[in-house]
Amino acid sequence: MTYIVLGLLIFCAHLFSAWFSRRRIPDVLFLMLIGILIGPATGWVVPEYLGKVGPVLASLTLLFILFDSGIDMRLDTVRQYWSGVVQVTLLSFVLSMTGVAMFCHWLLYFNWQSALMLGAMVSGTAAAIVIPLVKQLKVSDKTRVTLTLESAISGILCIVISLALIEGYKLGNVSVWLMVGRVFSSILMALIVGVVGGIVWASFMEKIRKLQNSMFLTPAFVFVLYGVTELLGYSGAIAALTFGLVLGNPEYFEMPFLKKLKLKDMAPLEERETSFYKEFVFILKTYFFVYIGICIPFTNIWPLAYGAMIAIVLFAIRFVLVKWVGKNNTPFDRLTVSIMIPKGLVSAVLASMPEQVNIAAGYEIIHNATMIKDVTYAVIFFSIIICSILVLISSKHLVKDQLEIE
Repeated sequence: MTYIVLGLLIFCAHLFSAWFSRRRIPDVLFLMLIGILIGPATGWVVPEYLGKVGPVLASLTLLFILFDSGIDMRLDTVRQYWSGVVQVTLLSFVLSMTGVAMFCHWLLYFNWQSALMLGAMVSGTAAAIVIPLVKQLKVSDKTRVTLTLESAISGILCIVISLALIEGYKLGNVSVWLMVGRVFSSILMALIVGVVGGIVWASFMEKIRKLQNSMFLTPAFVFVLYGVTELLGYSGAIAALTFGLVLGNPEYFEMPFLKKLKLKDMAPLEERETSFYKEFVFILKTYFFVYIGICIPFTNIWPLAYGAMIAIVLFAIRFVLVKWVGKNNTPFDRLTVSIMIPKGLVSAVLASMPEQVNIAAGYEIIHNATMIKDVTYAVIFFSIIICSILVLISSKHLVKDQLEIE
């Protein structure tokens, strides 16, 4: 029965993808609803049944989506829009974190540290959700690069600031400069690891292709690169994105010392290789969204209500911000950037940490730890739902703008 379900999910994913192309109904919404149906709604599958498979699947999906997105990016486009990416990412994160913290403190009666902690956890965007949706919408290069890089950078901000607040909660104080230093070091070192890894791998690509059954060696190297970067304490996600960027733009990274080592010029990826990686990403994405649906808790109505309200607050903040900073962009760009703030893997992982700290300590250190977890899961659920509905509602406007751009 398990194998039948796994096979049917792939068929359903292709069907939903076709529906999206024709009717602008996001396929991720249907996949998540399937997860809810076989999970919380019927109890056929619970997260505990999956053991460690679920979190590993989520990490693999994030890793490959960022790697594939890096391959599709053009470096000259990234350089052109980098300043805008930083502006949108930082302003969106700070305003979202502040807005959520104020909501939790004044309406839910969280203390400020718990409120800021929850705000940090839900202020980033989910690359595993944003990137596939953006590709299906066929947006402009500027919007695609902005949203892709934002999802990667905001994930680092979520992790570093949330962990710093948790440590500060235990120690009684939080160092702002320490958080800033960790963010910059994580991004910078991950960029270096990704670039170096990409240069080395592209330089040996021609020799690697001569090996038998070598198609999956590049993804295997991405695994290693991601794992090493994470072990060093830096962002494996940024390293994977940068590695893909180098393989997708080898002409920008030709180094004189490579010829001294008697290596050939850096080889670009072949079409059959990129097609294979995209198929693999499609399969991972399918199972990931079903897994997200399985993990959504529906046992307590209040965290769900709070999560829905926070999700609405986040979208309201985003719309105001984009209207303010995106005055020179087209309505199509502004609308797309405004609605692409679903939450995902990073938020889900961080949500369970306060509760784990309390369990490890044997008593409550972080107040509202369980509520933080349940509300964060609810925010993930409703943010994906709202994002999907807004894409559907705005489909006619999006299509009209796309035709004008073309």
